[in-house]
Amino acid sequence: MSANSADQGRLLDVVLVKSGRTKIRYAAELLTDDGTRITVRAPWSGDGVRDFGFVRFEPGDVFTEYYWRDRWYAVKEVRDAAGALKGWYCDVTRPATLSGAELVVEDLDLDLWRSADGTDVRRLDEDEFAESGLAKTDPEAAAAAVAALDELEASATGAGGLESLLA
Repeated sequence: MSANSADQGRLLDVVLVKSGRTKIRYAAELLTDDGTRITVRAPWSGDGVRDFGFVRFEPGDVFTEYYWRDRWYAVKEVRDAAGALKGWYCDVTRPATLSGAELVVEDLDLDLWRSADGTDVRRLDEDEFAESGLAKTDPEAAAAAVAALDELEASATGAGGLESLLA
């Protein structure tokens, strides 16, 4: 389902679910939907500043977010209020579903960060993933999640960077 001109620009609710509960819900503008990949844009929706130590998300930041119906991750390009690229934050998730005006994504704890210049690539939250027990309750999903993180890291450190996933 391609986003036609009537669909482009419409607002969706991005719903991030974790452990069966809504972790965050925010409005995003639909940019494209080619039937496999859904691209939205949204301002930073957190309360105030979130300082990770290696990057700060703050009011004015803009996220262009790429979700797939057939991949176990989402890639989020992060720019500051002036448009300068901060980097890419990637969530390992189950494949996204779009139903009406809700884009629902289940977070599987694993994340990856790549700085704008590519010098800082970090695997994040592997301890949370281990503690989640997914490997015992759904070993196939756990294996898919680990494979997705490995794919993201290989892309982030490769010649084309994460941009190669977005082409």
